[in-house]
Amino acid sequence: MALAVVRDLREHWAPASAEELERFETDVLSGFVLARASEGLADGTIRGDVGHLEQIRTWFGRPLWDMEQADADAYFGKVLRNSPSGTRLARSQALTTYFLFLELRHKVELHRMTGRVVECPIDEMNRPRGAKDAALRIPPTEPEVGTLFTGWGGGLATCRKFAPTARNYTAAKLMSHVGLRVSEACKLDLGDIKWNLGRFGKLHVRHGKGARGSGPRERMVPLINGADRTLRWFIGDVWGQFD
Repeated sequence: MALAVVRDLREHWAPASAEELERFETDVLSGFVLARASEGLADGTIRGDVGHLEQIRTWFGRPLWDMEQADADAYFGKVLRNSPSGTRLARSQALTTYFLFLELRHKVELHRMTGRVVECPIDEMNRPRGAKDAALRIPPTEPEVGTLFTGWGGGLATCRKFAPTARNYTAAKLMSHVGLRVSEACKLDLGDIKWNLGRFGKLHVRHGKGARGSGPRERMVPLINGADRTLRWFIGDVWGQFD
């Protein structure tokens, strides 16, 4: 068997024209949007990422796959030097995600068309700082919660505006006792109290938090932990003091 010289066929491919690269760039961005939608992201999040990419593209003046570390240094170190940290972080994350998409889906194709090997220009040296790890939230103990409401309740007798202070106190007690969210407590009405349901009565939460854009979800919440007594006091002694 005779040996032959193996040649790389990519060396003989003609580079893509400007028109072909322009069409390809549009197709890649469309594919990026579709992939993010397939991931389940909200439309607003996708629009935000695309907006960040378009602003970087406008500044750069060329397809983003041509960006190198020096270009990212200039953009984040000079152009966005005085921008809010949230803006710099969001733009950096959008660019990083876009390059991840290029590497996973179009790395070979881009090398064939341009001769470039796709590499994200954001690295550990120029990544904008400011990302914060989620803080560990330790809930207060039962004695601490009791101390809070004891002091708050004792101050109702001497506060300057009794009615709104008592209303806020009642809302906080409901959130503590039955697990309401702030928005849910604010949207309760007198008709939402169902005294005849269950042992203690129940609250009809009409504006509960939805999931994945489903809109408000209703639920019934039992008036446990003394929440029924708190509501009876509010209706009997506080409700009538509002106009």
